[in-house]
Amino acid sequence: MRGTHMPEGPDATARAGVGDPADAGTTGGAGVTGGAGVTGDVGTTGGAGVTGDVGVTAHAGAKSAPLRSGRRRYWRAGVQRGRIELLHLLRNPKELSGHLLNVIVALVLAGTLSRDVPGTHIPMAHLTVAGFAAYLLFQIGLVNLPQILVTEREEGALLRLRATPGGIPAYLVAKSLLVVVMALGTLAVLLASAALLVDGPLPHEPVGWLTLLWVSALGLLAVVPLGAAIGAVLPNPREALALIMLPVMALLVTSGAVFPLTSLPEAVQRVASVFPLKWMAQGLRSALLPDAARAAEPAGSWELPTVALVLTAWAVLGFLLAVPLLRRAARRESGSRLTERHRKAVLSGTRAA
Repeated sequence: MRGTHMPEGPDATARAGVGDPADAGTTGGAGVTGGAGVTGDVGTTGGAGVTGDVGVTAHAGAKSAPLRSGRRRYWRAGVQRGRIELLHLLRNPKELSGHLLNVIVALVLAGTLSRDVPGTHIPMAHLTVAGFAAYLLFQIGLVNLPQILVTEREEGALLRLRATPGGIPAYLVAKSLLVVVMALGTLAVLLASAALLVDGPLPHEPVGWLTLLWVSALGLLAVVPLGAAIGAVLPNPREALALIMLPVMALLVTSGAVFPLTSLPEAVQRVASVFPLKWMAQGLRSALLPDAARAAEPAGSWELPTVALVLTAWAVLGFLLAVPLLRRAARRESGSRLTERHRKAVLSGTRAA
């Protein structure tokens, strides 16, 4: 890695003006002259040993500075790459339409609901908008990100990154930036258009806006690493969507994002409470809906401490899974594997020859 190599060994230490501690017992003044060959007494030898320790400390400190500089370069490269990918997304109407379609579905569904949430005077449309806000964050992290990773792996991106110093860290920074901006942008479009078109909910107090921000941020931390881990193990882009969408749609129905949880069987509620979408939706409802809506929650309260605890646990689990799985996927990539996958894709008709 460029910028991180430091000279090592006795000769390098001598060039730096510090003697080799191993010579301390036989060479006087070694810490000053780098082993001048003059035999010294015990006191001089002890001084040389101390000087040798200082040399080791200086060596370690000098070595850590290039490492920190390297990390900063990876961050800068990742941010620059993420900015380029965001510009590409904004200039690609086909990709943008896929994100906007979910917003349109949420608005149409909210516009067709006229009844209130059972046990309250809160419009069901408001609960639906809040639930879809959580679902959009969940989908971008757990569906869109794995598809992006699998598609780029098939195109040889991971193989190229293996030959680039710091390529994997910069790549992960870029994808994280892309996903976060996509998610927050989609969330802002949904809430703004719902408020204008279907009288959708918005926070009315500063504490509501603060809750909206921390639940959205923690929710993304809970699902983005999971999405990266799933993308590292999925076989190919053709099967990725089919393998992910069925469980995601099941969670959408059972996590209170569309229907009140109290209207679902208790066993379904217990299963849904294991996954992050239920808690993301509950946290966003607490930010967007008035306190009267708590009557429709299974516990009769928003349980915000539990929301934070569960989402944090999923975030930690996701990071513990994502890092080793992505490294394993990168190590397994080779030119022969990539060529074989392309050959099979051409034979199956899913890729042009």
